[in-house]
Amino acid sequence: MASTSVQIPWWAWTWPLVACIVLVLQLLLGSGGPLAAAEAFALIATVFAAVYHAEVVAFRVGEPFGTLVLAVAVTIIEVALIVSVMITGGPEKAELARDTVFAAVMIVCNGIVGLCLLAGGMRHREQAFQLQGANAALVVLIALTTLTMVFPQVTTTTEGPTFSPAQLIFAATVSLVLYASFLFVQTVRHRDFFLSASEGSEGVYAPPPSNRVALLSGALLLVSLVAVVALAKALTPIMEVGIEKAGAPKSVVGIVIAGLVLLPEGLAALRAARANHLQTSMNLALGSALASIGLTIPAVAAVSLLLHKPLSLGINAKEGVLLALTLLVSVITLGTGRTTVLQGIVHLVIFAVFIFLSIVP
Repeated sequence: MASTSVQIPWWAWTWPLVACIVLVLQLLLGSGGPLAAAEAFALIATVFAAVYHAEVVAFRVGEPFGTLVLAVAVTIIEVALIVSVMITGGPEKAELARDTVFAAVMIVCNGIVGLCLLAGGMRHREQAFQLQGANAALVVLIALTTLTMVFPQVTTTTEGPTFSPAQLIFAATVSLVLYASFLFVQTVRHRDFFLSASEGSEGVYAPPPSNRVALLSGALLLVSLVAVVALAKALTPIMEVGIEKAGAPKSVVGIVIAGLVLLPEGLAALRAARANHLQTSMNLALGSALASIGLTIPAVAAVSLLLHKPLSLGINAKEGVLLALTLLVSVITLGTGRTTVLQGIVHLVIFAVFIFLSIVP
């Protein structure tokens, strides 16, 4: 990629350092006032640093491992954030995991994919990607979302949008099996399905970073992602107060958390699409949606069972319709291996509907 170089720019390590300093001040002084503004600035700046380091690592290790590094790293830290809130929170946090995972799917499949298709289509008119890889990801995504977020509403062992302990263990096991199977196909069995057949010329002749630079960027990527999630968690109480004062539903908190955590992946995918590397964008977007479910559900299920924390995973009828529409449109959009601005606009409209109905249910 043209944005990666053999030397790390000053801002790529300065912003994570600033974020760490702000977090230390937050621990000592508490959030609020000018410090909250500093936390917000540090969060946004660190996101850009994380995107840069993700591109360096991806350029060094190649596809599809490069995009997998960012998707899995972000999701693991997202899981840590949700689990920590579940452990410290009360029964009112029973729906946080569901809201965050559902929001992540909507943000990825409609927001990020829509922006990538629109930006790439405006710049390059028509873009191509590997149809087999997209189909493999969508098949797993349809199964994961249905089994973990729709089935709790139709099972009869327990009332409401919940699983019984046995059903929760089974759902967690199925999630792990499906996600592990996808990783095996993506990285071993059919790795060629996730490699770009024809990329643009931008960045083709750029020299790859050295092992030392790649390792340093990998370490700074981890620091940046931890800082982003820690800052998001620090800002969450302030956002909850603002959302409550605005009269918006509590589910908006999950949308905000998912949006903040997915910022690095979203920006990386958008930059790849603008550089005519749509395959990289699809790997990032669909891979992060799968990781968000395949890793989050088993983790929150384990916390719920071991610590006897309430957990609601089932989505309501409105969200079910949005999910079905998203999956149907995604299958059609990605069913030809070529995209234009029209598909991007459709996905962004669905994303706008999701945001609007979340605020005005």
